[in-house]
Amino acid sequence: QVQLVESEGGLVQAGGSLRLSCAASGRTFSSLAMGWFRQAPGKEREFVAGINWSGGSTDYANSVKGRFAISRDNAKNTVWLQMNSLLPEDTAVYYCAAALEGYYYYTQYKYPYWGQGTQVTVSS
Repeated sequence: QVQLVESEGGLVQAGGSLRLSCAASGRTFSSLAMGWFRQAPGKEREFVAGINWSGGSTDYANSVKGRFAISRDNAKNTVWLQMNSLLPEDTAVYYCAAALEGYYYYTQYKYPYWGQGTQVTVSS
């Protein structure tokens, strides 16, 4: 089992920044790939960013490339999502997720473990 606890999101103005964290417990964190997903009202949950077990490989959705950055510290059992230049369309509930294989996936269905979700609202 893996437990994931996300930090609080928040309300931020367009153009602003926010950093989300996700703390993991219950399994060797360094063996897990991690992903961030988001779900806006009326829309499907979508991939935002992924990072492999070592942090040496990352990828992003086209909509956030160049603005968001995913990182991890295996000694702290934590993964972060730094979000810069936020846009109103980034408003969503953000989730972190863990995959048991060391490499991230783009589909939510490959992630058996999920955090509780945190609301991020970007005002225009």
